[in-house]
Amino acid sequence: MNYFVERLLQPLYPPGPGAPAPAAPASGTSAPGAPAAFRYLAREPILDRFGCVQAYELLFRDGPVSAFSGDGNLDTDTMIDNAVLFGLNNLTNGSPGFINCTAETLIGDAVRVLPPALTVLEILEDVLPTPTVVDACRRLKAEGYRFALDDFIYRPDLEPFVQLADFIKIDYLNTSVTQRRETLAALRPFKGLLIAEKVETQAVYAQAREEGFRLFQGYYFCRPLLIQKHRVPANRAVHFRLLPMLQNDPLDFIAIDEVVKSEPALTYRLLRYVNSPLYGLRERVTSIRAALIAVGDDLFRRIVLLAVATELNRGSSNEILRVALVRARFCESMAILYNLHCTEQYLLGLFSLLPAMLQKPMDEAISVLPLRDPLRDALLGEPNDLRRPLEWLETYERGDFQISDALARLHQMDPALLCERFTEAALWADQLLSPCDSAPPLRSQQLHPASPFAASAPAIHAPDCRNENKCHPA
Repeated sequence: MNYFVERLLQPLYPPGPGAPAPAAPASGTSAPGAPAAFRYLAREPILDRFGCVQAYELLFRDGPVSAFSGDGNLDTDTMIDNAVLFGLNNLTNGSPGFINCTAETLIGDAVRVLPPALTVLEILEDVLPTPTVVDACRRLKAEGYRFALDDFIYRPDLEPFVQLADFIKIDYLNTSVTQRRETLAALRPFKGLLIAEKVETQAVYAQAREEGFRLFQGYYFCRPLLIQKHRVPANRAVHFRLLPMLQNDPLDFIAIDEVVKSEPALTYRLLRYVNSPLYGLRERVTSIRAALIAVGDDLFRRIVLLAVATELNRGSSNEILRVALVRARFCESMAILYNLHCTEQYLLGLFSLLPAMLQKPMDEAISVLPLRDPLRDALLGEPNDLRRPLEWLETYERGDFQISDALARLHQMDPALLCERFTEAALWADQLLSPCDSAPPLRSQQLHPASPFAASAPAIHAPDCRNENKCHPA
């Protein structure tokens, strides 16, 4: 197992009365407010129609441009360092990784450090198909690398790139219906896959589906599709009854045992997590009381919260749970450094996506939860001290690095440490959910998806990843 994965799996515990002050920046890193002297790395999922992740676009920056430029002192170091340190397989959880490339990258040799089977080279929209660039792409194609065209709007001079492309990405934020209709009509002979990118709302996602796209990039899946009010299912009522019990110190394991046993699915999931190799128990645990004794109050709280969140997310994209777990682990790790309550920060990150899990507005989703007012305000988006780590993370996970830099300066947080903790949290969440990551590999040989602009094209029959054994860790 990767050293960093092993280290990040160690449990985090709430600080004592004399909580440590924020760690001083390591040698070679920036102090808060200083210009960045480190590298950024985030990732954005590419999902199919069933909410299963098929790939990630890696977002990184070591200078003013978020692209892999091939500069030996800047962007090449970024990708090489992270690919070697963590492994591209770890950064993308075994899925293909889309990496923005400039003309210099494509012409140079630096990109060849990345494994062809996991790498999709994304040609930026301002790269021209000169003979030198096209020849370089053909050589990379022969070596097994795949290509995507970014922010694509069809022009006849781009045809050499179209012939090489496995994927073509169309920006829904900055194109009109007319532009997309014309582009899709021109791409009717294209045999690769089309990706709708910058899909940030459920309405845009529905429109992209209607136009025939089969892959989607953006955080639309974290937005609730608000539906009419409905009664809370009985099993979820059990989950909400359990949450206030976790606030007690020490835990009343007799009362918790009675509540958990009333919901068989939660009992099964909780025992499965406790017996996972992640927690290193020597003997198999077969009861809730034994689990509490074996792992202790603090770790037991986190395991129960994980089991509850997984149950609440049942029927939704597993990526919602993954993002929520990344946020929970990140916020918890920052709490230790900035004198915040660890369990409360874990809860803030985990429940920040309750609207997407429950398909309800946040105020309605948390109305039955016994939360302190500051935590409730933070979940509702009100700026306060509790929300600072989550506020930074929400901008960083989307690659809005300038905004995340500004927030780090404003709150006097160390940007290098924030980036390190995010990467560790992402690896931890991937490791935790790894048993359910069984979506079929992304294949560009499938036929062009049907669309209203190309009615004669056959549709892709994507795998149905709604099956719980595939998309949920149970």
